[in-house]
Amino acid sequence: MTYETALLFSNKLDPRLKELAELKTAGLVACQFCLDIGSALAHTSGLTRQQITDLPRYRTSDAYTELEKLVIAFAEAMTTTPAVEIDELRDTLLTHLSKAQLTELAASIAWENQRARLNQGLGVQPTGMADGMVCAMPEPRTEHPGLKTQPGS
Repeated sequence: MTYETALLFSNKLDPRLKELAELKTAGLVACQFCLDIGSALAHTSGLTRQQITDLPRYRTSDAYTELEKLVIAFAEAMTTTPAVEIDELRDTLLTHLSKAQLTELAASIAWENQRARLNQGLGVQPTGMADGMVCAMPEPRTEHPGLKTQPGS
């Protein structure tokens, strides 16, 4: 609880960027509870309906700025197992964010991974927090663009 509170009040990073990253992570982990609460929080943070629904296709969507796309890509790279292509993304993000902001972003993504996986393991179900609002959806598993599969694997 202390860690979650510290992340909530760290406020170095624009809350909208954190919400985008956390919602992308929840979609990749496919945590229904996290998507429910995350979608409600995204609405209160000012994310648009299109930004919420376009998360699976963020690369080609015009709903995001360059920085928002980098943040979403970073969340995707940190959530993919194994984590790939993080070095280049981190370096690019550091041209837009301070080290403190990047640290807050990475900590938020890591914490959402932990939260989402714990909720799934315990069978936590959505409670309808985003009822009446557009809600982000679980994303189908696909091969990460930077991950090369070995023949025979």
